[in-house]
Amino acid sequence: MRTAKGLETDLQGLRALRDAIARHVSFTRAVACAPEDIIVTAGAQQAFDLLARVLITPRRTCVALEDPGYPPLRAAFKAACGRVAAVPVDHDGLVVDKLPSNADIVCVTPSHQFPLGCVLSARRRAELCDFARARNAVIIEDDYDGEFRYTNRPLDALQTLDRQESVFYVGTFSKSLLPTLRLGYIVTPRWARSPLLAAKAVSEGPCCGLNQSVLAALITGGHLARHVRKMQRVYAQRRQILIDLIHRDLSRWLEPIPSAAGLHIAAALRLAVRDTSIEVEALRQGVGVRALSAFASRRSAPTGLVFGFGAISDADIAGGVAALRRVLTSADHEARGAP
Repeated sequence: MRTAKGLETDLQGLRALRDAIARHVSFTRAVACAPEDIIVTAGAQQAFDLLARVLITPRRTCVALEDPGYPPLRAAFKAACGRVAAVPVDHDGLVVDKLPSNADIVCVTPSHQFPLGCVLSARRRAELCDFARARNAVIIEDDYDGEFRYTNRPLDALQTLDRQESVFYVGTFSKSLLPTLRLGYIVTPRWARSPLLAAKAVSEGPCCGLNQSVLAALITGGHLARHVRKMQRVYAQRRQILIDLIHRDLSRWLEPIPSAAGLHIAAALRLAVRDTSIEVEALRQGVGVRALSAFASRRSAPTGLVFGFGAISDADIAGGVAALRRVLTSADHEARGAP
């Protein structure tokens, strides 16, 4: 029979894995934490669900979300009956000046904004921390693919600027390893650890112990770091092929949005048609792209297309771009009323 302490340890995650994660995020993202600050979760979505359960007072708590942003994150806070506020994003990331003054929680993807791809600037990071400190708000930092960066040194995680225990840092191994691994983590302020573990006890409970053990060994043995370095070269090549082909073959209709990290890029649509219709027609032609507007809740949000390149070979990228060119050419003719 497990003791209460033993049960808490199981819920928090395997100690060996938490040790490994603490060293990993300290080295790769300058996140300052101890193993005791880490809660292992069944992927990022469970992390968002736990945070929503603990931080939301139904119909009272105001949650500021990037717009466009990550729909499952929005869904988690809506399910907890949070009052969701959409905040616009520009080339410097979340527009801090547009945050509602009553925001209790601010959710951001500062290392690689989803889906636009921009980085939250140093000035905006400082402004956001000032906002949280002045209003006693908390910040949820979603660093979903910060490992993969192709130019320059990444800015340190927002969590490194936190002096008020107000930042929850959420990471995942879905991008660096496998989505089906279903392992992520929260680096939590210590005041929130017990409530989060209590919430986890009534959700999915402990994560798979075997997966945790294997992942701990991968990280401790340096295998994850080597894998990330290898895949960074692979993804950098795919990314460049895709950007070059968009500039060469699709520039009449699309303008890539500058981005230096991650496994996707977004491109603004020059064509006066609905990006959702382009997505549907492209899928009919066997091309998987996403409409940028599908990630937004404001009507004034930008339109465009989002291209993922994590699961496509170099050789298949050219064929996909060629098929998309046919779709865009047809849509352009229809928009112009050409025969």
